Amino acid sequence: MTRELKYLRLLSKSFPTISDATTEIINLEAIMNLPKGTEHFLTDIHGEHEAFAHVLKNASGVIRKKVEDIFGHTLRDVEKRELCTIIYYPKEKLSIIKKREGKEIDDWYKMVLVQLMKVCSNVSSKYTRSKVRKALPKEFSYIIQELLHESLSEPNKHDYISAIISTIVSTGRAQHFIVAICNLIKRLTIDSLHIIGDIYDRGPGAHIIMDTLCDYHNFDIQWGNHDLVWMGAASGSEACMANVVRISLRYANLTTLEEGYGINLMPLATFAMEVYGNDNCSLFKPKENKDEPVKTKHVRMISQMHKAISIIQFKLEGAIIDRNKEFQMEDRKLLHLINKEKGTIVIDGKEYKLLDTNFPTIDPADPYKLTEEEQETVDTLMHYFLNSERLTKHMRCLYNNGSLYLTRNSNLLFHASMPLNKDGSLKEVFVLGEKLSGKKLFDKVEKVIREAYFNERNKIKKHACKDYVWFLWCGPSSPQFDKAKMATFERYFIAEKETHKEEKGYYTKLKDNKEICEMILEEFGIKDRHSHIINGHIPVKTGKGESPIKAEGKLLVIDGGYSKAYQSQTGIAGYTLIYNSHGLQLVQHQPFVTTEKAIRDGDDIISETTVLEFSNKRKLVRDTDIGKELQQQIDDLIQLVSAYRSGTIRENKWKINK
Repeated sequence: MTRELKYLRLLSKSFPTISDATTEIINLEAIMNLPKGTEHFLTDIHGEHEAFAHVLKNASGVIRKKVEDIFGHTLRDVEKRELCTIIYYPKEKLSIIKKREGKEIDDWYKMVLVQLMKVCSNVSSKYTRSKVRKALPKEFSYIIQELLHESLSEPNKHDYISAIISTIVSTGRAQHFIVAICNLIKRLTIDSLHIIGDIYDRGPGAHIIMDTLCDYHNFDIQWGNHDLVWMGAASGSEACMANVVRISLRYANLTTLEEGYGINLMPLATFAMEVYGNDNCSLFKPKENKDEPVKTKHVRMISQMHKAISIIQFKLEGAIIDRNKEFQMEDRKLLHLINKEKGTIVIDGKEYKLLDTNFPTIDPADPYKLTEEEQETVDTLMHYFLNSERLTKHMRCLYNNGSLYLTRNSNLLFHASMPLNKDGSLKEVFVLGEKLSGKKLFDKVEKVIREAYFNERNKIKKHACKDYVWFLWCGPSSPQFDKAKMATFERYFIAEKETHKEEKGYYTKLKDNKEICEMILEEFGIKDRHSHIINGHIPVKTGKGESPIKAEGKLLVIDGGYSKAYQSQTGIAGYTLIYNSHGLQLVQHQPFVTTEKAIRDGDDIISETTVLEFSNKRKLVRDTDIGKELQQQIDDLIQLVSAYRSGTIRENKWKINK
């Protein structure tokens, strides 16, 4: 009772009178009865910044559908398409339209302003005026509020509204106003955005995606394995850094490293050309990349750099494995098994011929020791990673807005896997000497990831945590990987496909089992019959008939191939899962062409929507996690009002008079 009274007294400072408290109760109760905000779920974007940006701008086709619903047959298809393009790319499209309309541009402005206000009124209708007001650009806040809450169809206000619109145009502010309205429409259409991992690698613009997210109004990230390897590099893990550089070279994706983060690869290039000057390193030729085509004269240099960093990576990883026996990854140390004279390697008792036998930096007597030049290269590259201002900003953003998993509105979000035993029970995994499973495992792993970056007081602990982040990237039973091995060496150097196989963990094999998914949900405290696990990580081969809906609807795997590298497997170009007040929809996207073509021709991403769950009874804010928090606030305020009325706490008359 004493603790409760102390809390109520603190609460009374914010609500010093009965009137203040009851007014807030009324406000909160009103909010509780609004439709829930729309959540969008995306995953495995892998640097495809243009497609990602367009999906955000068109809200995965939602804006196009709203324009269709509002204007129906009152506008021609070409006019509706142009209106959508204006909403998506207002500045760019307006510059084209101004040239087209010439002297008639003012009349066009008046027409499109009316159309845009109708769309804006529609998307803002499910929110309180207070929430909409907070989202308004300050410059036009009052004007937009007037236009939103009045109508041209109202006879008494027709001239008033017409005068506002005419004045916006006559004062030369139409273009700025249109941009502001379009940005507001996009902001209100997506209430919250969930990114279920893998922003980085393969595509050219992970840094651009991160710029967008760091300025986004409401988002969260469930870290994927590709995000974690970058986070490990930014924490100071040399092995993670080597993996990041290797993958960038493998996919000829150097823009993010060099232009995005200012990572100077010249030290690596200099070292590689010195060591592999007479080696064309053909096995390390980068994959074809239409986004960043490599000039023929540069292919050899990139191939040499690719091989150099790969050998460095294998050495660094060998050292981690030696000092972390609990990882049980001794089978991933392969350099000491190379027979240089025979040009072979023995793996699991079988001898294989190597496709490349030129290893000038590997000392058979101490194969995992870096040469002086290799160590110098590592140190220089690590310096660039640790001192990149933009990378530091983006990593802070990942940590501040991210987590290993998230429970939200009866859904469990995590990127890849839940370690399981063969019988489907939760598997215990070592985490820095502690054996854990299920939710406790995830909570501990997240703590370790954060310590790897933030712990500056205990250098020994920080070093161990950095090693564990590397383990999460490629270790068996890692929730972010969960395969028996990452066969990087074998894929480079051995022709036999049997060595390339990466045996998946039991979660992948058992995840179509409804009972197992329900067991995992219950482990995280979720028992709602409409609950789901939402994953990414493994591309769904939609083109071959595979469904993203697993375990009788309990599991949704929404990696549909935003990455161009996977689209040949998936047959599509990504999914968006949309959870609005009526239920769940899965939106399947076709490949995005270019931003330039979208602006010029009004091309949109062709998307197909499948309704997964629908209810005529709309889900309200009171039915969500936010609703539970608001209900607690209401209960506390009711107690405060009771305390005022009983005399237990006195109203603050000074504040009333003031």
